[in-house]
Amino acid sequence: MEFSNKQITVIFKALCDENRVQIFRLLQNGERCACHLLEEMALTQPTLSHHMKILCDSGLVIGRKQGKWMHYSISAEGAEVAMDCLKAITAVTESESASKCCNK
Repeated sequence: MEFSNKQITVIFKALCDENRVQIFRLLQNGERCACHLLEEMALTQPTLSHHMKILCDSGLVIGRKQGKWMHYSISAEGAEVAMDCLKAITAVTESESASKCCNK
């Protein structure tokens, strides 16, 4: 699968913040209500909303509204895409031009 630079950036931006990594770890135990994330993270509601938007936009997390609260969980499909993306950008391939760089 081919990933654009933009897709790669969105996925890894979601994981390059300590708070978002902590949220992701909390979600490893299953779906969590935003109210519980607020309590465990000691964040303000606007700050949590900002982090959740980035996580949801990346496709790693999905949210569903129940009453006045949002409930979040890890997206299995999004996690698989992120793993495929990491594999794609870390795969080493020898190109003909790279091997001939200094050999004239």
